[in-house]
Amino acid sequence: MVIVMKPGATQEEIDRVVEKIRSFGLRPHVSVGEERVIIGAIGDESVIRNVPWEAMPGVDRALPIMVPYKLVSRQFKSENTLIRVGEDVVIGGEEIVVMAGPCAVETEEQILKIARAVAASGAKILRGGAFKPRTAPYSFQGLGEEGLKLLAIAREETGLKIVTEVMSDRDVELVYEYADMLQVGTRNMQNFSLLKELGKIDKPVLLKRGMSATIEEWLLAAEYIVSSGNHRVVLCERGIRTFETYTRFTLDLSAVPLVKQLSHLPVIVDPSHGTGRRELVIPMAKAAIAAGADGLMIEVHHDPENSWTGDGRQSLLPDQFDLMMKELRPLAAVLGRKL
Repeated sequence: MVIVMKPGATQEEIDRVVEKIRSFGLRPHVSVGEERVIIGAIGDESVIRNVPWEAMPGVDRALPIMVPYKLVSRQFKSENTLIRVGEDVVIGGEEIVVMAGPCAVETEEQILKIARAVAASGAKILRGGAFKPRTAPYSFQGLGEEGLKLLAIAREETGLKIVTEVMSDRDVELVYEYADMLQVGTRNMQNFSLLKELGKIDKPVLLKRGMSATIEEWLLAAEYIVSSGNHRVVLCERGIRTFETYTRFTLDLSAVPLVKQLSHLPVIVDPSHGTGRRELVIPMAKAAIAAGADGLMIEVHHDPENSWTGDGRQSLLPDQFDLMMKELRPLAAVLGRKL
């Protein structure tokens, strides 16, 4: 249930509602908007359904939330949430934020070469895996902490913020030390121990949709993080498994406007993993922006045929990434956004 306070409600009136919610054994969540405060009552709503909330001073109305994902729902918060990465990058606002880089960090020379190129073309965040979940146990699994250190060197030189994947709740503290944003990959979307641990940190989390996850399951995964205390979550559509075999996955762009109706969280799109085909990345990046995406995650490699992960088929070359950025800017402008 959400209790909407009147504009100008006093702190004393807000506190009284919070204590009332606690008295029923529910957990209050206070969200301060530009015009008014809304207070979520998290738990079994049935115990407070008949409470005359509107009779309390400062309360405008009480609304039940019917969806199971309470805190991330548009019913709970009507305004779009803006997620700040570092000091100067904001996801969810007017600007479309582009994250770009290799699938995995390989060497200092490699990550610096790519970081310099994508920064020059207008990317704001450098992506690169230090820990890589792979289907085969014999495949390259990433450089671990050494890869994190190389990402930090690239950030120092280029000014790009860093997003990288964390695979286990045991690694959260280590990745937190280096990264500006922590990524949950598709295989870990329902790793609930990891999600709860990420709910305890004060850095943004990029939550990729599971390759076989429904939209409700995806939003409930975000709810795990938010309900644990971290409200800085960005959702990433990266393709789902279907019967189609011509593409690596099926990029579900309909999820973008749908999720933005259901949730106040920002949504970005990864057309690289979503298609697995280099020649489809730019067209699908354009389509993602047209669908309302708040950002893009693009795989870029200067020598994709020799990438250590074997994902070169979906990586743009730096000059292709630069072309993509140039072609996206006028499209963003037509849509009333910037890039």
